[in-house]
Amino acid sequence: MIVRTRFAPSPTGYIHVGNVRSALFPYLLARQNGGQFILRIEDTDQARFVEGATDLILDTLEWLGLEWDEGPRMGGAYGPYIQSERRELYKTWAQKLIDKGLAYADPFTAEEVQAFREEAKALKKPFLYRDHRPDNPPVWDGTQPLRFKVTDIKRYTWHDPVMGDLSAGSEVLDDFILIKADGLPTYNFAHIVDDAEMGITHVIRGLEYISSIPRYLSLYEALEIEPPVLACLPHIMAPDGKKKLGKRDGAKSVSDYRTDGILPEAMLNFLASMGWNDGTEQEIFTKQELIEKFSLERVQRSGARFDEARLLWMNGYWIRSLDIDDLYLRVERYWTNAAANYDEVYQKNVLTLVKDRLKTLAELPLMTRYFFEEPEQHLELISGNKQLAKLSSEERINLIHISHAELDKIEDWSAEHIQATLNYLIELTGQKPGILFSLIRIVTTWAPFSPQLNDTLALLGKEKTLARLARFTQ
Repeated sequence: MIVRTRFAPSPTGYIHVGNVRSALFPYLLARQNGGQFILRIEDTDQARFVEGATDLILDTLEWLGLEWDEGPRMGGAYGPYIQSERRELYKTWAQKLIDKGLAYADPFTAEEVQAFREEAKALKKPFLYRDHRPDNPPVWDGTQPLRFKVTDIKRYTWHDPVMGDLSAGSEVLDDFILIKADGLPTYNFAHIVDDAEMGITHVIRGLEYISSIPRYLSLYEALEIEPPVLACLPHIMAPDGKKKLGKRDGAKSVSDYRTDGILPEAMLNFLASMGWNDGTEQEIFTKQELIEKFSLERVQRSGARFDEARLLWMNGYWIRSLDIDDLYLRVERYWTNAAANYDEVYQKNVLTLVKDRLKTLAELPLMTRYFFEEPEQHLELISGNKQLAKLSSEERINLIHISHAELDKIEDWSAEHIQATLNYLIELTGQKPGILFSLIRIVTTWAPFSPQLNDTLALLGKEKTLARLARFTQ
């Protein structure tokens, strides 16, 4: 069997981490088996359609490196790959059900259906539309909703590679809408038709769909379609692990994480490891390793807690793994404006120095601004340091005077000679490195943190270092 998987998002807003994981897992399965990964845009819910959302989905997948074999921007033998462009196809399949007596025009208004619901509620019984099925429905002319007529009321059983063996009884089977009054199909109908037409062998989606699978199975039977493998992924949970992750829990769009300087390698690694592992202690995976090791059977059944701190840790790892030329290309839009006044060699030297401390690319301006422009003095950095706060103002100024004098004596301004002078200053002043070095670092950078002091001063240069030390004593 040629494995064909798909990702079928709706263009109703930003693409979030749950969406991407629902794209990543079928992508990995297709690549692992030498199959195809199809992208399909499910835009039949026009009321929720957001202009530009489709391009955002495509751009996000391209940024992540989840290349698709068929779909928008790519084409393919089973197009079009946008549902609103496939209306006539759905009507053809709907007619098959009508001809079998398994679909009918819904003659009831929304108010009448609501009355049925209230009646069931008053009787303390579940609302089932099939209990109110019209005896003589009108001929469907496209102006009324078309409903599926479920006739085989039975218990369904199926195997989910993630959730295991499942079953559901007749209480979940009902007549549901196939095509709406606007002529567009519902998700319940369209995805089954599209998956069949496109030869999809594995459908991987969120756990919220699991309760609807018996209805899907009844429609597969009615259409005489062999169901694909149906797998449901557990929810991504909020940081407290008690509920599904949502906007109120700080969940952001993937494009926001991209803007914030998260690398695509880190995002893929992070999402793959949320709810899946390869049975080892390994945490860092390249995309190729994920392709080789992934399996649906090792996806956990319980929800995976969203841990942004872990994402930042992974991102820092992936930043450190990049060679400086690659990293330089990726940080192009993150430099402070003043960096444009310096050449590429100097910028790369700065980047090399701070690379190991970066957790996101967006931290670059904060970590490097003092290399390109004169920093503003933030005396709270001194007062907020418990050790430095114990020194009087005169003591701090005296230490900087002495440091200025000794550093001025260096003829070969290199990290090695600077370190030798710093070590001598410890002996000369009798101060601990944590006090003296912290003071010099703050006075020369006015940043809350910086790389190794001797390396920082070497890159700043002798003239700039001495000028900043002198400025503090004035």
